[in-house]
Amino acid sequence: MTTRVLICDDDALVRAGLSLMLGGESDIEVVGEVGDGRAALDAVIAGGVDLILMDLRMPVMDGIEATRAIVDLDRGTKVIVLTTFDADEYVVRALAAGAHGFLLKDTAPDAIVASIRAVVQGEPALSPEVTRRLISQVTDSRQDDPRADRASELVATLSDREREVALAIARGASNAEIAKALHLSLATVKAHISHLFTKLEAVNRVQVAICMHDAGLV
Repeated sequence: MTTRVLICDDDALVRAGLSLMLGGESDIEVVGEVGDGRAALDAVIAGGVDLILMDLRMPVMDGIEATRAIVDLDRGTKVIVLTTFDADEYVVRALAAGAHGFLLKDTAPDAIVASIRAVVQGEPALSPEVTRRLISQVTDSRQDDPRADRASELVATLSDREREVALAIARGASNAEIAKALHLSLATVKAHISHLFTKLEAVNRVQVAICMHDAGLV
């Protein structure tokens, strides 16, 4: 299948560079370039976008607000945020808003392509180290947050196996690592993760991990 990608960045040179780079991939089609989050949201509403490479600091509507609005549409469109600084507060907020991963703008071209393919297949576009750092920043700011009680309520609905998978995600494990550790097939792991998203009211792996942290389990 061909993944239809929209590039959203207020820097025309960045858009052109990404478009040129992705244009050589047989399974990726760049369906458009836009310069702000509002235009990206409009494109998703119009249809035909599977994944967005989303800048964060843009005019009209920034990447965080756009990501939240796009996720709320529930059209299945994935969002990978782009940033110049790893683990800054904007990236934390974007992931909490529902982004499926993030990439630094100096990421190697082959790694960007691999990340797009991974996110489309339900894998994270985050390293375990970065995942832990981001979760730490989010949870540190929630020490007295009443959402801890809600997280505990949600976690209580999980089966034993789902809890094991959720804990593995919270520790930064990939699908392959979870499958190996729990002696499951990749398809079974993906099915459990899908159930976790529903039961924990999450839209990405980072939100699953944050829920487990809020519940005091990691």
